Amino acid sequence: MTVAESIRHPTDASRYVPIAEHGLLGDLRTAALVDTRGTIDWYCPVRFDAPSVFASILDADRGGSFRLTPEVPARTKQFYFPDTNILITRFFADDGVAEVQDFMPIVDDSREADRHRLIRRVLCVRGSLPFTARVAPRFDYGRQSHTVHTDKGLTIFESPELSLALTSGVTVEIDGPDAVSTFKLVEGEAAVFALDRIGDAVQPRHCPRAEAEELFDATVRYWRRWLAQSRYRGRWREMVHRSALTLKLLTYAPTGAIVAAPTTSLPEQIGGERNWDYRYLWVRDAAFCIYALLRLGFTQEAEAFVRFLSEGITLGDGPGGPLQIMYGIDGRSEIPEQMLPHLEGHLGSSPVRIGNAAVHQLQLDIYGALVDSLYLYDKWGQPLSSDHWDAVCKLVGWVCDNWDRPDMSVWETRAGPQHFLYSQLMCWVAIERSMRIARHRGLPADMSRWSAARDDIYRRIMRRGWSPRRRAFVQREGEEVLDASLLMMPLSKFISPTDPKWLSTLDALGEELVADSLVYRYDPTVSPDGLRGAEGTFSICSFWYVEALSRAGRVDEARLAFEKMLTYANHVGLYAEEIGRTGEQIGNFPQAFTHLALISAAFNLDRALG
Repeated sequence: MTVAESIRHPTDASRYVPIAEHGLLGDLRTAALVDTRGTIDWYCPVRFDAPSVFASILDADRGGSFRLTPEVPARTKQFYFPDTNILITRFFADDGVAEVQDFMPIVDDSREADRHRLIRRVLCVRGSLPFTARVAPRFDYGRQSHTVHTDKGLTIFESPELSLALTSGVTVEIDGPDAVSTFKLVEGEAAVFALDRIGDAVQPRHCPRAEAEELFDATVRYWRRWLAQSRYRGRWREMVHRSALTLKLLTYAPTGAIVAAPTTSLPEQIGGERNWDYRYLWVRDAAFCIYALLRLGFTQEAEAFVRFLSEGITLGDGPGGPLQIMYGIDGRSEIPEQMLPHLEGHLGSSPVRIGNAAVHQLQLDIYGALVDSLYLYDKWGQPLSSDHWDAVCKLVGWVCDNWDRPDMSVWETRAGPQHFLYSQLMCWVAIERSMRIARHRGLPADMSRWSAARDDIYRRIMRRGWSPRRRAFVQREGEEVLDASLLMMPLSKFISPTDPKWLSTLDALGEELVADSLVYRYDPTVSPDGLRGAEGTFSICSFWYVEALSRAGRVDEARLAFEKMLTYANHVGLYAEEIGRTGEQIGNFPQAFTHLALISAAFNLDRALG
């Protein structure tokens, strides 16, 4: 079946809940998605990039899930317990109202943290409701079989590489490879399910109702203490704080790495092949996350990220320079890409991929993103150490020698290297920010070499990146294609936001790539990227557009575009990577890139509005 045919004849949609119909929870080591029907359909125990046990979002039949729903028809609503990452799904039926509280305790003790306890607390708040729970794990993305048995009131699922224990306050029965419970709650009653990872260091343990309540309260306190550090007092406090909480959920606490998204292979086009694994640290994405969190006053995450860079990553001498574009959350450099043909993909969107073959691409822009975040860390967090400065000097020296090489740039195209303007722009940022640090701190630097390279980049962009015919800066040398990454030109302080050349470019971008505040990255029909099919609008670009408008003095337009973008968030304030043609969310979910850009746009728009 061709891509076009698969789009015309999609998999039965009733078997899948839309991407946007999910909330996220986690324990700063891994995360789970819960849909609005009360089903956990994505969960990788132990760590973000571990094999899944629940992946019905990628294959409704083979992926596995943890369903907890009423046995009678019910309307549902979902929200976060205020100022936390505790997700609540409410069910409204003719005979009663109930809710499921889903959370993962944040535990400091390393042994108990290895449990990765996932708690589902069901409460009947009015009348009575019958419930069914079905725990159907499918280990290793559904590739490994498992056994299930009971032991001292616990239900144990064992696979060759992972074992899980289910504890429950109601009777559980084994049904083939699954565990099932049918029960009824009346007003005031509750039932608790807890799913633990177990092993030699983590023994099975019950989770009685009183303990679940204590862990709930402790989890509330953790998230509210963390959020209380925020300095944001602007107009969009709820959305900014939800974005900050989401970025924190995407942090891997043992190392300080930040994943681009907690999912893999959620499609950028339903039925298409643009399906990638984002459960790794992209240097660019993580650096931008640190920028956003520092803006709000969260310095510990920046310190952890800098520590990860200095202790978890070894600067190399590969084809991509001293840095790779991405790393495993433990700092590993190899992330081999493979396909899982036994999984059909979300709504039939195949292939499902794990790993990412883009790992060794040359993407020069990462150096600017990283050095800019280190500049802000030095300014708003802690001064860079002498070792950190030595590493920065090594990076900048390499950039001075390599900034004019063709590369794949920010969008990781697979159509061969080109001379992208954005890559050169961010090389300029890497050098310019390093010079600022050196001047501010009086640190040793090869200023004459750095300033010469910085000026060469500036002149090259102004000479070869500007199209007199289009009256706009363009995506790459030798072409006249527009690209939304150009929006970073004033945001990075390369050009004045009111420079006539920039204002002309902003108008051109608005005419060609913007649709009702939504911004496309580029037009793949005139700028082939080596992949079949189309994609939606890219949400980080939409927030960049808001910021560019506000900096250009077009504040009313910026505010309207921002408010429109907020309407594309899902019911709990989360964004996927892209927005589809009819407003649906597509791509991996939730996406760090989008939420960090929302924070930056809100911060700058607040300042412009006064």
